[in-house]
Amino acid sequence: MAQSDAASRIGPESRGPEEAEPSRDQPRRSEGAVFVKTRRALAGLGRALTRLGRALREEVPVAARRAGEKSRAAATVAIERLRRPSSFKAGSAALAGRAANLWSRARRGAATEQRPAMPKVPIGKRAILVQSVAAAALVSLLFMVAVVAWALRDVPWDEIAEGSLKPVVVLETADGKPLVSQGPFQGSYAARADFPPHLIEAVLAREDRRFYEHGGIDLRGIARAVYTNLGAGEVVQGGSTITQQLIKILYLERDRTWKRKIQEAVIAFWLEHKLGKDEILTRYLNNIYLGAGATGVPAAARIYFDKEVRELSIGESAMLAAIIRAPSQLNPLTNPEGARQQAGLVLDAMVKGNRITAEEAKVARADFGKLQPTSPAVRSGSWFADWIMQDARELAGPYRGTIKVRTTMAPRLQAIAEKVVAEALNREGAKAGVSQAALVAMTPEGAVVAMVGGRDYTKSTFNRAFSAMRQPGSAFKLFVYYAALKRGLTPFDPVEDAPIEINGWSPENFGGGYSGPVSIAEAFARSLNAATVALAMEVGIDEVIAAARELGIDAKLADTPSLALGSSEVNLLDLTGAYASVRAGRAPVEPWGIESLHAEGQPQAFRVGPSREATTDISQYRPDLVSLLRLVVERGTGREADIGTLAAGKTGTSQNHRDAWFVGFTEPLIVGVWVGNDDETPMKDVTGGKLPARIWKNFMTAALAEGTPQEPDAQAAGAAPACNFRACARAYRSFRPDDCTFQPYYGPRRLCEK
Repeated sequence: MAQSDAASRIGPESRGPEEAEPSRDQPRRSEGAVFVKTRRALAGLGRALTRLGRALREEVPVAARRAGEKSRAAATVAIERLRRPSSFKAGSAALAGRAANLWSRARRGAATEQRPAMPKVPIGKRAILVQSVAAAALVSLLFMVAVVAWALRDVPWDEIAEGSLKPVVVLETADGKPLVSQGPFQGSYAARADFPPHLIEAVLAREDRRFYEHGGIDLRGIARAVYTNLGAGEVVQGGSTITQQLIKILYLERDRTWKRKIQEAVIAFWLEHKLGKDEILTRYLNNIYLGAGATGVPAAARIYFDKEVRELSIGESAMLAAIIRAPSQLNPLTNPEGARQQAGLVLDAMVKGNRITAEEAKVARADFGKLQPTSPAVRSGSWFADWIMQDARELAGPYRGTIKVRTTMAPRLQAIAEKVVAEALNREGAKAGVSQAALVAMTPEGAVVAMVGGRDYTKSTFNRAFSAMRQPGSAFKLFVYYAALKRGLTPFDPVEDAPIEINGWSPENFGGGYSGPVSIAEAFARSLNAATVALAMEVGIDEVIAAARELGIDAKLADTPSLALGSSEVNLLDLTGAYASVRAGRAPVEPWGIESLHAEGQPQAFRVGPSREATTDISQYRPDLVSLLRLVVERGTGREADIGTLAAGKTGTSQNHRDAWFVGFTEPLIVGVWVGNDDETPMKDVTGGKLPARIWKNFMTAALAEGTPQEPDAQAAGAAPACNFRACARAYRSFRPDDCTFQPYYGPRRLCEK
């Protein structure tokens, strides 16, 4: 009983002794292992208390030291009693409940100075808890700061802070209408004032009804979404605000990671402060994807309704807002009924939120019956758009925002080109073993007004007019005869059409046989192979290559006799440009498709034109070359291309009928046609004078039926050219494209007026 009382007196005033060695003659019991551990713990506690006592003696008042000494004495008594086996159990039990208080009691004795009785108040556990919580909070805060810093280290702050976006290149046709090609399309950026109020209300009712109330993160919306999703057992509602959606669209990766979530939250608050609500909403409406390749509401308005965004009705606005969450599934062109149903839900939300009246919603629902989304009328020239877009983006590089690029494409001629190619392949393709065709039409200046790169763009976007390299066959003979004229020969000079062998190679005429001595004009009109090779060997293959280069052929040309018959591959665009050089009387005529460029905020547009100028005068050879090409159409292999008026051109057929060509011109247009198969499978006796010549004739007849096509004119179409973009860049190393100026040797910068 005395032992228990002694043990119970180990309390708030105990301090703990110096480490004492236990008596070696004490008997060991079954709890010896626990006893050893307890002794070790007490020894450690004693050492700590010794250090505390030393500090107390040196740094605190006498009253505090006395309190500490009294605590140590009490602890010593407790340890002495623990040495006795009979008191071990009681002592360890008491120690388990009280040892935790020893340290705090001693500290409190030092802190209370003149109030040594305070340690009787049992607050040691509370102090430890407070300190632990504070330490944990500090560690957590530091950890959170480190995590946020790590998550934000690669955020594009500069790009976000600029308040401007990457250039959006908007292609226009030669008459200033939007060139809405298939595939990705983004229209001009619209200002906040351009969006009708009912469109804004529809989007907010659908996507973020508290947009003008929250600070970037809508906690109420998140809670509502969680509650709704839990009730439905699946994700049926999201809690992202428009600000968060904009961040996902423009600045962050789409991966659902904690890193992105942290970035999204921080940027959302910052963006609200930096840009403001109206700017955030404007950016969102200009960049949200709405299906069918349309990025931004202005693009979707053009794609689905062929309208400017400011012209949208309430019903159309509700439909566009409805498809934001699922643009692929609710595309009005492929799922009009689903789009109408979702638009009805948007109208209900607008009425419920007092954004429109019930009567306005009723009228909008009535309009759904006659609302038939359709592609815009000018949705053509996809191969043309693909060909010109890379060049347009490079030219637009210095600018930000919307850059309108006026192209040379004439919608009427483009539509004719697509029609005649499709009709010819549908009518004759299967019978002739032809699966693909390409057509290029340009002006004598090289402005490409129409381009067809294949049979069906939706099935194959490969551009066979520009990207395909094929053997031109006899269409290459133009360069042989041009080289001969440059050597001083005339169309009336004789050439021998007879068997010829060069290093074991013997060219043969189509259909066999030889004609003996013929004039150069006859050899060209009848496309005699043997005579052409003999002429090329007389002139020199190197001179033939030089002639081709002079007229604009940049492809690799093999220095072999077979080159005279078109054994080296070229593309249709370059070959047509070479024939344009003959028509123009100067070379090389570089095919080009950008007339002018106008950046948002710039007072004037810039002319662009060809990437290089025609510098060589070939007008002295032009009459003879045109005469030779006219003979082909009038009396030679190209009679199928005769349109009853001035027409000149040349046929071409590669070995085994793998490729067939006709390239020629009238007064206003130069047109090249190619037919064949992508896998180079031979056609069924198709030559350049057959299917290609008929396609050429059909296009030219329709193109000239409504008068002579005019050259693209940026000024007449509304542009105001300030300078020739490419000509100035060539002329001045200091040329600055953003304002079309250059730095002269003396004085301030000057406007380039080339």
